[in-house]
Amino acid sequence: MRNDGFDEFVAGWSGRLLRAAYLLTGDRGLAEDLVQDVYERLYVAWPRVADPAAYAHRALTRQAMNRWRMRSRRPVEAVYGAEHDRPDQRADPLDALHERSVVVSALRTLTARQRAVVVLRFFADLSEADTAAAMGCSVGTVKSQTARALARLRTVLPAIDDTRVISEERS
Repeated sequence: MRNDGFDEFVAGWSGRLLRAAYLLTGDRGLAEDLVQDVYERLYVAWPRVADPAAYAHRALTRQAMNRWRMRSRRPVEAVYGAEHDRPDQRADPLDALHERSVVVSALRTLTARQRAVVVLRFFADLSEADTAAAMGCSVGTVKSQTARALARLRTVLPAIDDTRVISEERS
């Protein structure tokens, strides 16, 4: 059958790809559309794809970057998102929602390439080489974009409580 294993891949990876798409776009609706587009492309290419996860991340990143390019050429649209997203399951959902909103807002201050590098390296947990392959650039570009992105995020994100970081490292 043509889609041998495709349904299982979609079932197993949908949540992770949707979260990555959300971090890339900052909008749940756009993220859902982006993941759907990636699944359509993946389904067509399925018989030829050796590593579906790598293909999906590469397609997701490229589709997001294409949308950013197209969007930068159009008039500014209203941005919807944080108020429609469900908070994650923590002790205090309000704190989790606020933290998510702060992170997404900080990601929006990055360039398209910087945002893609941060999402792929730290959220999708891809290596520098895999990130470079997904973005169609060199490992050196991934390193420099990562450094610039992290420097920018340090300036726009509020300081993290050192005691929280230490306790999380020991956990």
